[in-house]
Amino acid sequence: QVQLVESGGGLVQAGGSLRLSCAASGRTFSGYAMGWFRQAPGKEREFVAAISWSGNSIYYVDSVKGRFTISRDNAKNTVYLQMNSLKPEDTAVYYCAARTLRASTSKYDYDYWGQGTQVTVSS
Repeated sequence: QVQLVESGGGLVQAGGSLRLSCAASGRTFSGYAMGWFRQAPGKEREFVAAISWSGNSIYYVDSVKGRFTISRDNAKNTVYLQMNSLKPEDTAVYYCAARTLRASTSKYDYDYWGQGTQVTVSS
């Protein structure tokens, strides 16, 4: 079992930045690929970014490329999502997720989920 706890969400103006953190406990963190997903009201949960266990493979949804950066610190059992140049359409609850094997862009491939952290971007 892996327990995931997100933090770092909040209210920010358009153009601002936030850094989300996801702290993992339980099984060996370095053995898991990690993903960030988000869900806006009335919409399905969508992929945002993913990183392999080694950090060598990274994926982003097109809408955040050049603005968001996913990273991980296996010594701290933490994965991060640095979000710059935020837009109102980035408003959502952000979730981190973990899975064994390779990183994936599909929410159905992830076995463990955090409780989510709210990100609100005002215009």
